[in-house]
Amino acid sequence: MTGGSGRTSGRPAGRLRGRAATWRDQGVAFGWLVLIWNLLWGQFTWGNLLGGVLVGAVVLVFFPLPPVTFGGRLRPRALLVLVARFVVELVVASVRVARIAVQPGFQPRSAIIAVPLRVRTDLNLALTAELVSLVPGTLILEVDREAGVLYLHVLDVRRPQDLADNRARVLEIERRILRAVGSAAEVRRLDSEPDEREKKP
Repeated sequence: MTGGSGRTSGRPAGRLRGRAATWRDQGVAFGWLVLIWNLLWGQFTWGNLLGGVLVGAVVLVFFPLPPVTFGGRLRPRALLVLVARFVVELVVASVRVARIAVQPGFQPRSAIIAVPLRVRTDLNLALTAELVSLVPGTLILEVDREAGVLYLHVLDVRRPQDLADNRARVLEIERRILRAVGSAAEVRRLDSEPDEREKKP
């Protein structure tokens, strides 16, 4: 009797934990959708915040995302570094693209490069791709989910070293993301593979 009741009572508890994890993952996805919506508009206002809430709700209800489990740990200091560095890169890249746009007679050369990420989780692929795309001058063209590779278009490529620099920049963004929200195992994996996966153009 006792053993049978223990097994029976364990099932609802397991289902409750599963539902709690699902709600948590949905909440994380909803929060990122709202944040990305505001970043795409370029400013945080009450109107943009309300729009992000509505868009996030519509996406999750009518276009449910594949389950992405967050198994990492939030590190406030590393998250602050991630945000600060992103803002700096955003400003520098905006000035660079604006200079290219107003420079008379200058025709920048572009290139498409592949960047294999070191951690292939769906969450890491999505966050890295979003942050890279939000910086002017780079655009994600395709994400190879199975291989963990980002294909991106980069602006103003003048020499082979520029390709290597862009790959290194993407991997540095991935590093900051994992240090901010990655699991301990992912951070260890990151440290064990510093730059081996960079490919020459």
